[in-house]
Amino acid sequence: MTRSLVIAVDGPAASGKGTIAARLAVHYGLPYLDTGLLYRAVGRGVIAARGSLEDAGLAEEVARDLNVTAVTPTDELTGRGAGEAASRVAGHPGVRAALLELQRAFAAQPGGAVLDGRDSGTVIAPDARAKLFVTATPEVRARRRGRQLAGRGEAIAFEEMLEDIQRRDARDAGRGAAPMVQASDAVLLDTTDMDIEAAFDAARRIVEAACVRTGA
Repeated sequence: MTRSLVIAVDGPAASGKGTIAARLAVHYGLPYLDTGLLYRAVGRGVIAARGSLEDAGLAEEVARDLNVTAVTPTDELTGRGAGEAASRVAGHPGVRAALLELQRAFAAQPGGAVLDGRDSGTVIAPDARAKLFVTATPEVRARRRGRQLAGRGEAIAFEEMLEDIQRRDARDAGRGAAPMVQASDAVLLDTTDMDIEAAFDAARRIVEAACVRTGA
């Protein structure tokens, strides 16, 4: 690839987008940013400050003070509670504005980058050369997330996990600030009936096709 390659991978929780995006980054030798992890860190920061997740001012303050280099996928940030907190603070326009500049700077690195989240292809990198919207049925996503949490000793009943997934979907899609939506030029990748190898191969082919269209 001689041109800068920015790949935006969006989609709902537990769709497989994070794993796909991380593998694309390795495959193309590009830096990778899990934008959702930043919102999880903000949510956990608000909780650590004993504040309310509905307190937009506090959430924005935490976002502006965020040390991005210290944000890593720890169990604390990848757990169920952090995901719920992230979905709630992400609805605050001030939080999104505080993190937007950072994310856009990451996407603008020489050579390109891979970003995954909810609005990577619509807000952060609308000119990305390749855009994917990764999804799966709520039931499949609930099972995947349940297995992931169970592997860490956090057992959740399927019905409760499904309700959690559906609640987050509704909140992420319905928020006023940068709602989760498929970009008009993003390619839909439904991973419902795919294992990770098949999903990654499909994603890679989507990226290659996009590079052919735009000139390698």
